[in-house]
Amino acid sequence: MKDMIQDEAYGTLTGPTELTIRRRLPGPAERIWRYLADSELRRKWLASGDMVPEAGRDFTLTWRNDELTDPPGERPEGLGDEHSMACTVLEAEENRVLAFTWGTGSEVRITLEPKGEEVLLTLVHRKLMDRGSRLGVSAGWHAHLDILAARLSGTDPAPFWDAWQGLRADYDARLPE
Repeated sequence: MKDMIQDEAYGTLTGPTELTIRRRLPGPAERIWRYLADSELRRKWLASGDMVPEAGRDFTLTWRNDELTDPPGERPEGLGDEHSMACTVLEAEENRVLAFTWGTGSEVRITLEPKGEEVLLTLVHRKLMDRGSRLGVSAGWHAHLDILAARLSGTDPAPFWDAWQGLRADYDARLPE
């Protein structure tokens, strides 16, 4: 399938129901792995939740997006200050691969590939069955990965909610109907 946009910071549709986002991050892979697997580090860019990185292990992700950045930006009407979702680890290879269910409907696979002093993070989110899901997930992963990149670089991320709303509008204009 044709990339939905050319800007490499944005995700691309790599199948009718599949989003792929790639980011070059400051390494090493072991450091990034800790931000994926450790609840306290993961909550600084995505969501908290104790996880045992072994296939078949259940865990819960809990988002508190108002706590990701200071200031958090303006939360859209209708979205709460906390959201939780049950997940299951599908695959885990320390410092290389983490795959898990995204609630009951879709799946996420994150791979880490060393590239010199950087690491190429590739995130593939599968089974996004409708345009609304693709919109929310695209903007969400993009905004959360921006925060991860800032944390790893030692810089201050942009206010989460403002970034998410802007990205959602960008993806709305770029995603096929």
